[in-house]
Amino acid sequence: MNEEQFVQALKEQGIELSEGQLKQFHTYFELLVEWNEKMNLTAITDQPSVYLKHFYDSISATFYMDFNKVQSICDVGAGAGFPSIPIKICFPHLKVTIVDSLNKRIQFLTHLSEQLHLDHVEFVHSRAEDFGQNPKYREQFDLVTARAVARLSVLSELCIPLVKTNGHFVAMKAASGDEEMKDAKKALTVLGAKLIDSYSFLLPIEDSERSIFIFNKTKNTPKKYPRKPGVPNKSPIQ
Repeated sequence: MNEEQFVQALKEQGIELSEGQLKQFHTYFELLVEWNEKMNLTAITDQPSVYLKHFYDSISATFYMDFNKVQSICDVGAGAGFPSIPIKICFPHLKVTIVDSLNKRIQFLTHLSEQLHLDHVEFVHSRAEDFGQNPKYREQFDLVTARAVARLSVLSELCIPLVKTNGHFVAMKAASGDEEMKDAKKALTVLGAKLIDSYSFLLPIEDSERSIFIFNKTKNTPKKYPRKPGVPNKSPIQ
């Protein structure tokens, strides 16, 4: 996907990029490649693939939900900034918080946000389990998202405690989404969320499968969740 195809594909979804926003994406690509030589941010570094598999894929969450009505989002385990930084570029009003367990990635994201002149962004170096127990962040966000971080049963425990009551958790998945959804039913009930929408689609050009699950948080999450670092992954709520 070249820049022209990227612009056109977003336009078809109702997102029109300004020259400034397009420049931000170009700078993002250049910094991603430059920093990737020093640290392992991504295996995908050629421009067409970055624009399709990182930028467009990240923004696809906004095709199925009105992000103009969202004020604050938290991105759990964002790595090189996906999906929240591409979403922030398209929806500059958003207040974005990214939590990641690797300090090197936080350094990259801090530098990136300065170069892109992003405001209302916060980067927190923490394990997601500890972050979810921090009163400053717990149940504070309109929307919490994560892209391909862990199985849905595990991801729910890391993300749902951060969502405000009546807020949303958006899980971005590859083809295995439906199978994971079956395994996550108990966790979702325990954590206080219910599925309101799910979508499957193909990425343009290469036709790889994607799934997006949108959950509504219906009640407060019990205080014991998330459990200690490593426990959700070893013993998912079943």
